[in-house]
Parts: sequence; C-alpha cells; structure tokens
Amino acid sequence: MATPAFAAPGCPPEGWPVERLDALRQGGFVVPDAGERATLAYALANCLASPDSHLRDELAYDALSNWMRKGELAPDTLRALRDRFYAMLGEPDPDAVAWPFAALALAEVARTDRTSPWMTPAERTAMVLRAVTYLESVRDYRGFEPGEGWRHGVAHGADWLMQLTLNPALDAPQLHRIVDAIATQAVPTAGVAYVFGEPQRLAAPIVLAAQRGVRDEAGWKDWFTALVPRLGDPSLAWKDAQWLARRHDLVAFLQAVYVEADRSSDKRTRTVLPGVVAALQAIP
Repeated sequence: MATPAFAAPGCPPEGWPVERLDALRQGGFVVPDAGERATLAYALANCLASPDSHLRDELAYDALSNWMRKGELAPDTLRALRDRFYAMLGEPDPDAVAWPFAALALAEVARTDRTSPWMTPAERTAMVLRAVTYLESVRDYRGFEPGEGWRHGVAHGADWLMQLTLNPALDAPQLHRIVDAIATQAVPTAGVAYVFGEPQRLAAPIVLAAQRGVRDEAGWKDWFTALVPRLGDPSLAWKDAQWLARRHDLVAFLQAVYVEADRSSDKRTRTVLPGVVAALQAIP
C-alpha cells in the first residue's frame, strides 16, 4: 500500500486551535475516526518544532505518543510520521527544539515496530544509523529551561536507542553500534555537567545490550575502562572545570549502570559489573 500523501500544515493545524487541542487532551486524545486521527497525527508533527512548550510537549508529543502506544496509527501513517521526523532532523532548528523532539517521537515510532513489527530489515538498519548519528551529533546540552521547557537532546537520543536495543530483530553488529554511540555522550568532550538525568537515560541501552549478551565480561571491562581516557589530559585532573564536568558525567553514568545491573538476577546483565568497578577504580 502506498504511503499517504499527507500535507505538511502549519502549527497548530487548521481547525485545531490550542483550545480544541486542550479539550482533546483532557478527553484522553480520543479521535474515533481513523482517517481523521491519522491526518491530525501528521499535522501535529510540525508542532514538535514549536517554541511553545505546552503546544510542543503536552499537546503534540503527548497526542502522538498516546496514539502510537495504543496502536491507533496504521503502518502507512507511522511510515509517513517517521519520514517527517527524519526530515525534521535535517532541517534548520532555530529554536533548538525540533531536533530533540523529533528524536523523542522517533523513539515512540521505534517502539511501535518493537511491539508489533512493521518495518523491513532495511528500514530498521536505516533507523539504527540515523539514531546513532543523531546522538553522536548532539552539541546542545540544555535540558529544562523555565519558560522554554525541555530540549534534552542527549536523553531523547538515548531513549531512541533504548527502544531499538529492546527490539529482538536487531543483530549483534547493530547493538555494538548503539553501545559505541552511547560512549560518545557518556563523557561528552564539551565538558558540560549533566544535571537532568542524562546518565540514567544513557545507561538504559547499555544494560539492555548486556542483557542480550552483546559482550562478554572481558569485553565489557575493555569498553568501560576505555571511557576513562575520555576525561582528557591527566595533568588537568582536579584543576580544570571541563575536566571536572567530564569526571562528574562519567561517575554518574557508571553508577547508573551499576545500580541497574546490580538489581538484576540475569547473569548476562551482571557481566557489566566488573568492568564498571574497574573503570570507577581507574578514575582519578
């Protein structure tokens, strides 16, 4: 079946002022007609770029997430949405909100394919590449700002990778690529201290990849200890703000992984623990 040729309307969509969208939200985002729901879903995609955090987050994103999690959007609509979100990642983002919210919405798209598969293997391969490319490219580390709401690019990228890691259709090379992408933001070279829960979100795909047996204990030890040199020049230890920020991020990430893995009784998940401890002991 051909993908619907949805138009790309403005935001809020014609016929759907904020007041009507608020009423829709209060009613649980119920749109009985499948065609109307699909058209509105695609129309709301543009609202993910809105500087209005209420419209962007609580109306557009929440509506899309609600419909996707309930299985109320057909595969053709999901493909159209996915491709629109892909396009958003390549378009200008003057308010620096479109990219992180497109990534968050793509996490929900990835989840639909995990719970009820509809993508082809080639489509999944393409999505893994786009997801790791997005996370590795994030350079805006803002989380929440009063009056502007959330950006949270690193966390949203991690959520996208988490949903992909959960998908049993992904193979070992794809999981390795996801794990290596996490490393680039677990200790960002920019030297910005995470304060919005990013380490916990980054830890989730790692723990899930371990659960799937992507590395053995020795492999994980090598991977975790290889994060320590990302702190930078050892002569800057305890004397440089960016070095200190990177140390903060690495310790927080390692502790987040340790807590989640230590809670698990799964033997493969627990293979990360010696590597985490070795990395913590190697940090100045």
